[in-house]
Amino acid sequence: MQDFDVIIIGGGPIGIACGLEAKKKGLSYLIIEKGPIVNSLFNYPINMQFFSSSEKLEIDEIPFISKESKPKRNEALEYYRRIVSSNQLNIQLFEKVEKVYKQDDIFTTVTSKSTYTSANIIVATGFYDLPNTLKVVGEDLPKVAHYYKDPHFYASQKLAVIGASNSAVDAALECYRKGAEVTLIIRGPEVGQRVKYWVRPDIINRINEGSIKAYYNATVKEIRDTKIEIQTPEGKITLENDFVLALTGYMPNFEFLRKLGVQLSYDDKLLPNYNPDSMESNVKGLYLAGVICGGMETHKWFIENSRIHAPLIIESIVSSKN
Repeated sequence: MQDFDVIIIGGGPIGIACGLEAKKKGLSYLIIEKGPIVNSLFNYPINMQFFSSSEKLEIDEIPFISKESKPKRNEALEYYRRIVSSNQLNIQLFEKVEKVYKQDDIFTTVTSKSTYTSANIIVATGFYDLPNTLKVVGEDLPKVAHYYKDPHFYASQKLAVIGASNSAVDAALECYRKGAEVTLIIRGPEVGQRVKYWVRPDIINRINEGSIKAYYNATVKEIRDTKIEIQTPEGKITLENDFVLALTGYMPNFEFLRKLGVQLSYDDKLLPNYNPDSMESNVKGLYLAGVICGGMETHKWFIENSRIHAPLIIESIVSSKN
């Protein structure tokens, strides 16, 4: 059994930032990631472009050079991969954390491959692993997906895209331009206001010209093999349908946090309890970093504004050792 000053759960940008900071301060550390390096970014759509400019995605003041001001997925993968390799970060990939428990101020982390002990834990697991489901009949059909990768798959198909955020709008536009017959199903009265400012006019124009059909104030009632039924202000409508992309957002793994003993707010925001000055949760020695700090408010924290979590956390850990 290996012992560390700190175990970092999650090998995304913020987990990597925590590892860099721990290494600089001379702490023994280990990053554990259940997939490849920056697993969530790897699973983003192939052609995805970030809202943030490249300098706002930098960690530890390591320059991020991209072809355009707003980098694309493949450039981000290259950037973070090179940081891990050039700094020889101690990271275990494709190793899933199965259980964490604390006894006598020592955390034991049991994974799919090994067991580790540490004085501190940093949870930097993001929120991309658990989709917000529709909870309707037919959602479990093979034609339904909560993640979108490549528009080619949907060429010449009748595709329903559910959602009004960046992911839904990007998918709708890309698939339309690859020959899909796209219908957008939007719960609210308009395309989301937080959609990338250079993309929002594009989707609105495609809707207005009739290239993409949009139903506003609409919800899905049932999904069938060749059809989808939606509720609109004008009543129920049944559409011919081949595939459904339910891009309705994602959530942190709250059950994992609860098992760790982290307190969550009693409202629907499910905000975790932590000290913003140190990022330490109500469990002594257990820290939260990155977007997981926002609970269900997943739009509040990004790479650019949560990079500061790494030095806050490591400084707190170093102070507790002295």
